[in-house]
Amino acid sequence: MEGCDINQEDCAGKTPLVWAAQNGHEGVVEILPGRDDINPDKPGVWGQAPLSCAAWNGHEGVVKMLLMREDVDPNKFDIDGVTPLKYAIWSGHEGVVKALLARDGVNPNKSSRSGGTPLCEAAQNGHEGMVKMLLERGDITPDKQDSSGLTPLSRAASKGHEGVVKMLLARDDINPNKPDDSGHTPLWYAHKGGHEGVEELLRSASTASSAA
Repeated sequence: MEGCDINQEDCAGKTPLVWAAQNGHEGVVEILPGRDDINPDKPGVWGQAPLSCAAWNGHEGVVKMLLMREDVDPNKFDIDGVTPLKYAIWSGHEGVVKALLARDGVNPNKSSRSGGTPLCEAAQNGHEGMVKMLLERGDITPDKQDSSGLTPLSRAASKGHEGVVKMLLARDDINPNKPDDSGHTPLWYAHKGGHEGVEELLRSASTASSAA
């Protein structure tokens, strides 16, 4: 309709594109960005852009459609500093994570306001496939600490995710003894959680690191 603002928010604080992306309506998402007056990156309530909404809900097709547009920022964060990549990891949507990491310009090290990187979240939740994809990137910082000084290794150790711990310890650029702001190491977290398998892995890595 002439004079209709396609980017206008409704009473819930969401634009038509945000609603379509959130609910995975690929046909609608294909139509709306075809308009010259559409803003494909306009966020809704809480600052979540259409891409974040689609990523959070695991709508891989919608994510791929939005990522094809140059005017969509793949690193756009909401009011809490959460990016589309982090939303996808939080929700466990590996296909969406893969699509996001394939887009040029995606920053795999971007932290939210809480300081946690995408790798921190993937490690803590035991998402081995996602951890593998992140570690394969040349621009990853695998030992980056969150706001409390915890590394991805400490987070994985605290939850007993042996597979993730093994992948992280296989890297030469990860310090197996790196303490957090309270002085607690990954081994301390593994011991506190009663994760004996992880403890053994960390003790072996610590010994090898000291010998080197």
